[in-house]
Amino acid sequence: MDPFDTATVLTRVLTSGVVMSIERSDRELPALERLLTKRTGRARAVLVNSRTAAVHAALAGQGIGHGDEITQPGLNRSTAAFLSWLGITVRPGDPATFDEIVLGPGNAGELAGLARHATAPALVVDLTPIGFGPAAAVLTDDEQIWTRAERLKIFGAFDLRTMWTQEEAAPGTAPGVQFNYRLSPLVAACVRMSLTRATPPAVTAGARE
Repeated sequence: MDPFDTATVLTRVLTSGVVMSIERSDRELPALERLLTKRTGRARAVLVNSRTAAVHAALAGQGIGHGDEITQPGLNRSTAAFLSWLGITVRPGDPATFDEIVLGPGNAGELAGLARHATAPALVVDLTPIGFGPAAAVLTDDEQIWTRAERLKIFGAFDLRTMWTQEEAAPGTAPGVQFNYRLSPLVAACVRMSLTRATPPAVTAGARE
């Protein structure tokens, strides 16, 4: 990665005066959301500050919480422990409640191809291995999943779009407990830079899906 490009991104964000995700004038988070929805073919993106936050949001978006049971193939030990902490029982098998893609420097250009194989209502994309700090996203075509997941990441009584007016936009979607799962604009800008610069895999002539 060219250090000059990294320096340019850091300078742009730090001199913008917008370093928190609650700022209405932030442009970095919406830009990363647009890139991820375009690459994955999903309608909506929720940006969060860790992989576990994305898993939590993917489940909460589907109305899944303490006392519920899901099916999920291939869970690793850490995710299983986290779901147990949330009070969610997991049965191995299909259908998957959420799909997951882990992106790093070696496969950052393959997101579109990887996303085509995802069939669950919510797609978790772990962006942490790209190397700019904990970051992840939930992608979905379901408006209700997006609305619920978006609300989970903001502590307080209002969402980012209404907190400035103190008017509750959707009282029925406010979770009982909210978390500070917000991703910073600085990390979002660096992740977007890496994904933009990543080269998609070459397509071999005559190759099929």
